[in-house]
Amino acid sequence: MKIDPATVLAAVDKLQLRGNSKVSAVVGMPLRTLQQRRDVITFAASAPIAAVQALLELLAMEPLERVIEELGDHADTPTYEQLAGAIDRLLTNGASNDDVVALLTHAIGEEFPAAPHCRRLLEERPEFELPPLLSVAPTSSLLVAKEVDPEIREQRRARREAEKNLKKVKKSVASSRPARPVKVKSPKVTEPTTQRVEGNTDISTVEIERRPMKLTPVEEIEFNTSHPLVGTVVLAEVPFDDTDASIPEVSAKERPALVVAASASGILVRGIYSNTGVTRVLFSPWRRLNLDHPSYVDVARTAVRELELNDIVRLGRLTNPEWNQLL
Repeated sequence: MKIDPATVLAAVDKLQLRGNSKVSAVVGMPLRTLQQRRDVITFAASAPIAAVQALLELLAMEPLERVIEELGDHADTPTYEQLAGAIDRLLTNGASNDDVVALLTHAIGEEFPAAPHCRRLLEERPEFELPPLLSVAPTSSLLVAKEVDPEIREQRRARREAEKNLKKVKKSVASSRPARPVKVKSPKVTEPTTQRVEGNTDISTVEIERRPMKLTPVEEIEFNTSHPLVGTVVLAEVPFDDTDASIPEVSAKERPALVVAASASGILVRGIYSNTGVTRVLFSPWRRLNLDHPSYVDVARTAVRELELNDIVRLGRLTNPEWNQLL
C-alpha cells in the first residue's frame, strides 16, 4: 500500500503464473487475481501472507543486491549507521523511496539480522512511514447476507410447519398398526474395518492416510514413491538451479531435503531452504526436526544420484498430516 500501485502491478505482470506447476496455489492464485483485478489495496489487506511475501521479495530483489554491494564486508551484520549510510547512497544514486521501503520491509519479514535497524528507519524517517492496513469488506455474495422479502420468509415458515404436521400424522398412523413379526438373525462375524469419523468418534483414534506423490512419466521410470525413504528429511547434496559466476566450480550444496521418491540409484527430493521464494512454502515441521531456523521447502523436485542410501544422514520423518500438507 505504501508503494506506488503502478510499480506493484508492473512487477506482478511480469510473472508467468498460468499453468506454472512450481508455484503453490496459496501464492499463485492471489497473484493471478491481482493481475486480473488490479486492486493492490485488497490484495495487501486480504491475500495470504505467503503471497504478499512473494511479491515483496520480487520488489526488493534489485535494491537488496545494491545495498549488499554498498555495505561490502558489513553486509551480514551492519550497524544502524552503516545501513542508514548505505540507504542514503542508494537514494543519491537514483533509487526511489519505493525501492527502499520494499527492501526494508522484506528484510523485516525475513528476519534478517539487520531487521531491528530496518524497523528503526521506517519509524524515524517520515518518507518511509507505512500507512495503516485498511479493513476490506468481503465482496463475495457467499459471504454477504442476502435480504429476504418478509412475505417469502412467511411462506417458507408456513411450508415448514405444514411439513412438520404431516410427519406427525404419518408417525401417529404408523404407531397404531400392529407390529410386524421380526426374524431373529444370527450375528455375522465380519472383518474389522477402517474406523470412520462420525458422530462422537474420537478423532485421535483415526488413522490419516498418506496421499500418494504423483511423478512425471520420466520420474516414474527411475523412482518409486513407495520406497521406505519417502517422507524422510535427509541431508543431501542438492544441485543449484543456476551457476554462481563468482564460484562456478561449486554446483551443489549440502542442505536438508524431503525425499518424495527413491530407488537403488538415488533419491528424488524437494530442497529445504532458509529463505522463502515464489516456489517455496513454509516447512512447518522445521522445529520438530531440530532445524535451527524457520525453513521453506521448494515445490521443485531434484534427482540426487551417485550416493549410498545406507550412508544418508536422516534428520527425521514427516507424519502423514505433515506430508499431506505439502502436497
